[in-house]
Amino acid sequence: MTTAGPEARDACPPGPAATPTVSETLPASKTLPASETLRASEDGGVLDGVPLTVPATRGERIRAGLRDSLAAGLGVVPLGVAFGVLVLQAGLPWWVAPSLSLFVYAGSIELLLVGLIAAGTPIATMALTTFFVNFRHVFYAFSFPLHLVRGRLARLYSIWAMTDEAYAIVTPIPPSQRSATRLLTLQLALQTYWVGGGLLGVALASVLPSEIKGLEFSLCALFTVLALDAIRSREDVPSLIIAGLSVSFGLLFVPGAPLFAALILFAVALAARAFLAARRDRKEASVHDV
Repeated sequence: MTTAGPEARDACPPGPAATPTVSETLPASKTLPASETLRASEDGGVLDGVPLTVPATRGERIRAGLRDSLAAGLGVVPLGVAFGVLVLQAGLPWWVAPSLSLFVYAGSIELLLVGLIAAGTPIATMALTTFFVNFRHVFYAFSFPLHLVRGRLARLYSIWAMTDEAYAIVTPIPPSQRSATRLLTLQLALQTYWVGGGLLGVALASVLPSEIKGLEFSLCALFTVLALDAIRSREDVPSLIIAGLSVSFGLLFVPGAPLFAALILFAVALAARAFLAARRDRKEASVHDV
């Protein structure tokens, strides 16, 4: 058996060229921001004339959103059941549960509204209570990836469905793995769990022989689990300490509105912490430049 010489090997027609990967097509000094990576994966086009491959299909992003929702769904469904039971036990008609779940969709305030509605509380008082309880969502918007959702109606729904559970699930996801499809699928799934759990609770309460005590604590239990999971995944112990100190301050010094005081103090402390961290990073960068 003979082997071809160098000249013969050079004369052979080249085989099919391998499709370059993103890392091969991008220059060594070219770093792709997370937002641009996501835009390219969603559009399947080019970025600055460089062809990019599509890492996931729309179906895969939908399945990813559904998988993201399962863990919280295990807590949302029982909580929805408890909410539905409370609605009937408060003497309210069954349709109050799905109505609040669809048009209010904020678990903590929904549980409060059940008692306020049953007590005949004035609408102005209920509106003010809703504002204070849901005021924390203003701070969620600063880091929630709403910029991924482009359609007007889709973005309005994403803002509407920006719940504690959705925020706790989306925040640990790396920016390069986020997408509008995955985000909206997660939010739709969570609201479906909540509405379905409420309807199941209404049906269950209609056949229960007596009142069940302690169901209102289920929301606190869910928030505790979400907080512990977020702390474990991000290993952010200082935020936990700041939160504990803020709550303690609110309970001790502002007993009339401890939650609102704790939220304001917590937000101010986090803003100060972020400012100091950015200042430290700038100093370190200036030292390295020198």
